[in-house]
Amino acid sequence: MTERPLRRDAERNRQRLLEAARELMARDGLEVPYEAIARAAGSGMGTLYRRFPQRHDLVDALFAEHVEAVVGLARQALQADDPWTGLTWFMERQFELEAGNRGLSELLRGAQQGTDRLAQGCARIAEIAAQLIERAVVAGQLPNHVVPGDLETIHLMVGAVMDASRRHDPTRWRRALAVSLAGLRHAEPSHPCEGEQGDAHPERAPIPPTSPNGEQAHRVSAP
Repeated sequence: MTERPLRRDAERNRQRLLEAARELMARDGLEVPYEAIARAAGSGMGTLYRRFPQRHDLVDALFAEHVEAVVGLARQALQADDPWTGLTWFMERQFELEAGNRGLSELLRGAQQGTDRLAQGCARIAEIAAQLIERAVVAGQLPNHVVPGDLETIHLMVGAVMDASRRHDPTRWRRALAVSLAGLRHAEPSHPCEGEQGDAHPERAPIPPTSPNGEQAHRVSAP
């Protein structure tokens, strides 16, 4: 007769731990001390370690759905008629998610890969992002020397701005993203061959303010 009430109590304890970890990691990042999580949940360290023996177990429980949401955004961006629209829309939507969740931002930048499930989700994001780059290159909207790794570089740079300004200027990342995307579109090769001339004056087009489905979005293009 006591097994079911005990099971309900255990589940309530688990949910309190998850809620505490979700709030703390969104605010302070993935490396929040276990002691702080247990204290915020009103629980003991033993209970926390029984439920989540390793930090990646906790990260998986908290962020698997968030990673899948980013995968969904990337797939949606692939459906855009205009490749540049799809690429820029995806980048902005992804950073909007990260702006409200430092833990997610750190996870997607590789601070911690979590379990295989999360690692596979991050790999899918990278794979689709590579397709977004390829579409824009084929369409002549990006120089042909731009590679998927350039998006990772932008992610690291804008993420650093986001972290540094999260408390005092939480939207500053938008300007950083606009500058980064403008640079990507007009980038020259890092190591041009001797005598090779880059495209010094490609056609300059603003970053579209609409989503792949025509929905209104914030403009992130640099003036």
